[in-house]
Amino acid sequence: MPAVEVGRICVKIAGREAGRKCVIVDLIDENFVLVTGPKQISGVKRRKVNIKHVEPTDKLIKISRGASDEEVLRALEEAGLVDYMKEVVKPKLTPL
Repeated sequence: MPAVEVGRICVKIAGREAGRKCVIVDLIDENFVLVTGPKQISGVKRRKVNIKHVEPTDKLIKISRGASDEEVLRALEEAGLVDYMKEVVKPKLTPL
C-alpha cells in the first residue's frame, strides 16, 4: 500500500494545524505534497506540506490529481467521512 498518494487522508503532525486531518490532492516531488482540509471542514488550508509533517491514515477517497476543494468535499460526503475529518487528533510527537 503506497502511503503517500492522491486521495489519502492524513493527520498533520507539525505546525499550527497539527492534529487536524487533511487530504493529499497532488504529489509535488519526493519531499512535498499539496494538501487541503477543505478549510470549512477540518480547518486545513490548501498548501504545500513536507511529507515528514503528515501521518497517513488507512482511509482513502477517490479524487483526481489536483482536485478542487469542492470535488474533495463531494468525495468526502459520498464516502461518509465528513464527521471523521472534523475530529481533531492529538498528534504523536515524533522527532523530525
